[in-house]
Amino acid sequence: MPIDRDRIGFIPVEPSHYALLRAWLDAPHMRQWWGDPEEELGFIRDMVEGRDTTRPFLITLDGRPVGYIQYWFIGHHQNEEWTRDNPWLVELPSDTIGVDLSIGEARKLSAGIGSTALAAFVAMLRGQGFETIVIDPDPKNARAVRAYEKAGFRPIPELERHVGDGVLLMRLADGGAVPPRAGA
Repeated sequence: MPIDRDRIGFIPVEPSHYALLRAWLDAPHMRQWWGDPEEELGFIRDMVEGRDTTRPFLITLDGRPVGYIQYWFIGHHQNEEWTRDNPWLVELPSDTIGVDLSIGEARKLSAGIGSTALAAFVAMLRGQGFETIVIDPDPKNARAVRAYEKAGFRPIPELERHVGDGVLLMRLADGGAVPPRAGA
């Protein structure tokens, strides 16, 4: 049974959420895709404390935290430090928003929460005026790729040559073609 979008909410991450996030990041299903829990929590702390422009949120279902979602500004990462390992960043408009998410509780996986939360989050971002929204799962993470497809995301074929084997760059199906770079 699909999850009703009205049951999904988003709470900006605060320091009081760090213990919950650490527990989730320690879980095998998250650690597989997110990396070292302490390093990842350090990145989230930087976001919460204003040292990183990425915006982190808890995903809630019926008011209870069940996952993590963040959005980041592609334009803030279109620099030599980031594009050396991620050359696809320069192929996107600078006002593009990137999204990352994970369901924190393993028992909540494959229940439709991720795709519903992503669709609701995208609607929120669109309401704030963001038009081009991308997500970049590891293509081996079939569960995530399916959830993102259910939320309306599709691979960006014209950028496949610019991403590594560990990235499947996806945008909303109604996101239009990636415009050419200035001077290209």
